[in-house]
Amino acid sequence: MTEQIDGVAEGRSGRAWVFVPLAIFLAVAILFQFALKSGDPSKLPSALIGKPVPAVDFAPLEGLNGTQGAVPGFTAADLAKGEVTVVNFWASWCGPCVEEHPLLVELAKEPGLKLVGVNYKDEPENGRRFLGRYGNPFAALGVDPKGRGAIEWGVYGMPETFVVDGQGRIAYKHVGPLTEQSIAEKVLPAVRAAQGAATPAG
Repeated sequence: MTEQIDGVAEGRSGRAWVFVPLAIFLAVAILFQFALKSGDPSKLPSALIGKPVPAVDFAPLEGLNGTQGAVPGFTAADLAKGEVTVVNFWASWCGPCVEEHPLLVELAKEPGLKLVGVNYKDEPENGRRFLGRYGNPFAALGVDPKGRGAIEWGVYGMPETFVVDGQGRIAYKHVGPLTEQSIAEKVLPAVRAAQGAATPAG
């Protein structure tokens, strides 16, 4: 009798799991409707705002070198060492990533700001070629060949940019390519606010 009850329970549980992908799809669809109605995809909400960055470690892009040798990857712990960090997810095959890249090169020059990147679902040689052509603004660069890290970070598509405070908490998220306006009105104010929060009063 017990075995039969267990079997029924398992069957119901199995049927319940069938609806999980549908629920996820509907949730994403609702988020995109929110963005479309607002007229600004960068306003897609994120449940991660104010929370610690996901516990994901990104291995370095093989063969990528900078002025100080091999460019390292980064870990979640690296983002919680007191320095405000901007994390940019990008890919060589992403047209909008090409458009925003010169702005990232300039953003990397901002004082007190560390810019790191995640190369998403890309071939290593393509990532290296992209940075060789357009410049490498990243102090650290990780790879996400399967896209699993991006899922943990709640990334919808390429490119996306996050501001992470010195304690490793996500302070701001921008969906889509950065523009001069979005950097001036959204990203830099988020960076300054995070820097101010990390500065002891008095």
